[in-house]
Amino acid sequence: MVKEVVDSTTMKRVFTRITYEIIEQNKGISDLVFVGIKTRGVFIAERIAKRLEQLEGVTVPVGTLDITLYRDDQHDLNSHNEPQLNGNDIPVDITDKHVILIDDVLYTGRTIRAALDALMDLGRPKKISLAVLVDRGHRELPIRPDFVGKNIPTALNEQIKVAMQEIDEHDGITIEKLN
Repeated sequence: MVKEVVDSTTMKRVFTRITYEIIEQNKGISDLVFVGIKTRGVFIAERIAKRLEQLEGVTVPVGTLDITLYRDDQHDLNSHNEPQLNGNDIPVDITDKHVILIDDVLYTGRTIRAALDALMDLGRPKKISLAVLVDRGHRELPIRPDFVGKNIPTALNEQIKVAMQEIDEHDGITIEKLN
């Protein structure tokens, strides 16, 4: 069973709210760099950057982070299949910048841990904050977001799916019960 919990109108409001929170919590946005975790985190980062530009008239660089090689939960050491890499694309040096790492759903924290490792290989940011569209709970690691669009508690046998216009042709968030 699939249940829609956030529609496209509410998603727009969520992006605006996250943008305002970022503005309010940062004294100036000149040192900010948004880094989206592939795939949906990148689209979220781009939308927040666009909204921030509309509100403040400032362009924040947006980068793309591929964490495939840093995952600790998706590698089979005995497998002969090479992971498919899509590469990183961060347009500025992140050293001494305030990086806001952006992802769609925060669950166990393993994706964020991998992203932190990947970021540190690219430079030494002054500060790293975390923005997520959905926090669903069930953490396995001590990771907490600084900016949250929606807290959506779930059961372990449920899955959150984020649909983005850029790849899914509509916006929305659903919960699906797994078998």
